[in-house]
Amino acid sequence: MKIHEYQAKGILRAHGVPTPRGEVATTADDVRRIADELGGGVCVVKAQIHAGGRGKGGGVKVAKNAADAVEHANAILGMQLVTHQTGPEGQKVKKVLVEEGLAIARELYLGITLDRATRSLCVMASTEGGVEIETVAEENPDAIKKVWASPEFGLRPFKARQLAYALGLEGKLANKFAGFVMKLYAAFVANDASLAEINPLVITGDENVVALDAKMTFDDNAMYRHKDIAELRDLDEEEPLETEASKYDLNYIKLDGTVACMVNGAGLAMATMDIIKLAGAEPANFLDVGGGTNAEKVANAFRILTTDPNVKAVLINIFGGIVRCDRVAAGVIDALESIDVSVPVVVRLEGTNAEEASKMLEEAPIDFIVAKGMSDAAEKVVAALG
Repeated sequence: MKIHEYQAKGILRAHGVPTPRGEVATTADDVRRIADELGGGVCVVKAQIHAGGRGKGGGVKVAKNAADAVEHANAILGMQLVTHQTGPEGQKVKKVLVEEGLAIARELYLGITLDRATRSLCVMASTEGGVEIETVAEENPDAIKKVWASPEFGLRPFKARQLAYALGLEGKLANKFAGFVMKLYAAFVANDASLAEINPLVITGDENVVALDAKMTFDDNAMYRHKDIAELRDLDEEEPLETEASKYDLNYIKLDGTVACMVNGAGLAMATMDIIKLAGAEPANFLDVGGGTNAEKVANAFRILTTDPNVKAVLINIFGGIVRCDRVAAGVIDALESIDVSVPVVVRLEGTNAEEASKMLEEAPIDFIVAKGMSDAAEKVVAALG
């Protein structure tokens, strides 16, 4: 689950992580009030959307005074902000964060994420702050310094100091940076985060270490333990069909192609998308109905798939292990009898009761295209596109 920058900073402040003074606003009047409360001098107006690259897209502006802040807010609020992470359609800005201006002496990068290869949390830092970390990793990988937190003992203070020294920090400044890292790590672990990223982390003219920006994402499976964080979810920032799918415990991710994929299991989903591309088409989504699916779940999944206007054909690829193929077939038939579907539907079912399921599909009053094997299914769905 993603949250906004201002929400992430609120969580970090609760754990003692230094952040600039500021407040979120939804109107120009709010912006003027906040700017005045910050002293009426230099401040920053930042668009709040779930995407990086806001500055390059015109969503971050430095204001000289409160009047200048209002002018920038009027330009940003309501704009369709396009960044490298939003796609060409962009994202509408409904909130801005107004923060005090800081005297920046140096910009760094700091991030924490799960390293699956070592089964531990990796803490990364770089002197290349304010730059997309993916670009740094590609062009200058030696600039990214890493330490790992032990699963048994957590992040030890000496490792945080190692990171500071690796960045060329010394003395009191190295200690301040190490303390910042320890507080960020505590916030990460306490809230079951999956990513915490401070870019840039700034060193001010008076040698304070401050999170100028903040990004946090969280493990969806842990949100039952964090009701307060779950309430921060902004559905306006999410794909509507993905939100609808989550209501029925369906894993759905919208893509840019024309072939909708209904599968059970993430591995099968990825294999299905690969074979569709190999056959010459592009997947329109990733939809996993799960291992223990039923007819009702299949019906809801099918309704969500066909709501996407880009879908020109549907491929249902189910392996009946836990779930019986005949139950999946019953769900598909029920769904198509209740929904007006104008696109071809290719079905490949394999596993428990697969023969019974194939017979049900062939005898149904709906013109299914029944496939035998994944290659056959992919070829038939591409052919059905015309």
